Amino acid sequence: MSIDVVFIPQSLVPGDLAGRTVVVVDILRATTTIAVALANGAKAVLPAGTTEEAMRIAQNLERDAVILAGERKSERIQGFALGNSPAEFSPDAVGGKTIVMSTTNGTAAFATTQGAREVIACAAVNFSAVVERCRAALAEHGDLVILCAGSERRFALEDAFAAGRLIKVLLPEGGAKGVTINDAAVASLELARHFGERWGRALKASVHGRELVELGFRADLDACAAQDTHPVLPLYADRRITAYRPANEG
Repeated sequence: MSIDVVFIPQSLVPGDLAGRTVVVVDILRATTTIAVALANGAKAVLPAGTTEEAMRIAQNLERDAVILAGERKSERIQGFALGNSPAEFSPDAVGGKTIVMSTTNGTAAFATTQGAREVIACAAVNFSAVVERCRAALAEHGDLVILCAGSERRFALEDAFAAGRLIKVLLPEGGAKGVTINDAAVASLELARHFGERWGRALKASVHGRELVELGFRADLDACAAQDTHPVLPLYADRRITAYRPANEG
């Protein structure tokens, strides 16, 4: 059994994720916002790597059913209906809609997961749902990759902390006996041990967290640090992220 952490998508080479279960983490703020949007009734989130790509995707969808959302340097993209603040993605705003979304780091990370067995979007707000799915994947397939979105091609403390929190919960009681973890996973575990269960402390200590506060998004840090407020399981497949629903539902 193995658990690997990748600190930035740019370090991957083709084939690294082939056949593996991948957890994408961008706590501040894309995977948080995606989980909130889906929990609040959005039909799907279509991640786009660039503003231009997002606009091309939206043009091919029914105008009344699509919403353009995204940010650059943490600010809403000009002309887009929504930014990347989870507070914007209320049921009234996104219910029944398809969201085409482009962010600085998070949405691009999904594009690097080609060939993966399954791709899960993880945040604090849906943490327990992700843990349950990861446990099942490890039991069935024996390996897991946690892919941190990073911050503009650089290490992001908040994503590594989230990876460490996830690993700590997934490891058998008594430690990593019988589980192989890479060096990035070891470092992530150390961050999780340092900050404990205090999501907010880790987020506020990060460079990106401090930048968001300076830009007036302090409330977003609190929202992103709130565990299990939106217990949805977002899965990425066929270039879209949708909420998983068991076959016996509905």
